[in-house]
Parts: sequence; structure tokens; C-alpha cells
Amino acid sequence: MINFQDLNGIQVELSFEKGLLPIKPMHVLVIAKYKGKWLLTKHPIRGIEFPGGKVEENESLKEAAIREVLEETNVEIDNLEWFAEYMVHEKNPFCKAVFIANIGYIHEERANYETDGALWLTMDELSNSENLSFHMQDQGMQAMLEKVKKNEGKWND
Repeated sequence: MINFQDLNGIQVELSFEKGLLPIKPMHVLVIAKYKGKWLLTKHPIRGIEFPGGKVEENESLKEAAIREVLEETNVEIDNLEWFAEYMVHEKNPFCKAVFIANIGYIHEERANYETDGALWLTMDELSNSENLSFHMQDQGMQAMLEKVKKNEGKWND
């Protein structure tokens, strides 16, 4: 378990073991890579981040992950694997499940995104981006990206 404060000074717990956190994940985050580039999106307020969001009623975590990525990037994902989960201890604490996934299909036509759509960045471009959302810059994201490097062979590059 990794404990840290995010850039807003809020306590966060990150676990790479399923079920250790005290509340059930009701949010998702998806880390996917294709042809050497990470799938990200640009949120109009927060900035560049991995796609994700809230689980809707009667929806599984995996279903939410697939839907959120499609809604935010117009990209279909497959081969989802649970990767981590983290809990943010704000006034109303929440837990987010993190998945790694393959890219299944990239829709070329423009859709009505909740964000500015898909953004494909190499690790160097991601590391040097000046418009990262606050949670892309914290200790937890750094730990996840380090650990995810061990799964490099998973992606269909």
C-alpha cells in the first residue's frame, strides 16, 4: 500500500492488491497504449489525463471503463485487466479502480465527446506535458506508471 498526499493536500491510498481498501470502487480509470503511445484525453477544466469516470447504476466496473473510454475518446478497448485501486480521503471519500487495456478499434469520425477527444502521447511527451491534470502529476500516478512498465508486452504495439 502506498500512502501519499495529492497536489491538493488530500490523503490518498494506492493498492496494487484488490480489495484492501475499505470502500468499493465506484469510479474507473483506464491506462491503454497503442503503437508506443498512451491513450489520454484532455478534460476542458483539469487538463490531460487518462480516460475514466463514474460507474453508473447497474453497471460493472469493466462496463463503466469501456463506456467511459468510448465516451471520452471514441476508442473501443478490450482485454481489460484490473491493475490497481486508490482511495481519495476527501470530505466524501471515493475509491477508483484502475484497469490496463488494449485498443480494440479507433473510430475516425468525430463524436460528441465529454472531453476534447483522444490524445495520443509517447512517454516523453507525457512526461514533458505542461497541461497535465493534477492527479497525473502526483506520487500515485508515478507509481502506477512505473509498475505498468513491467506490463509493456501486454500492449498491441
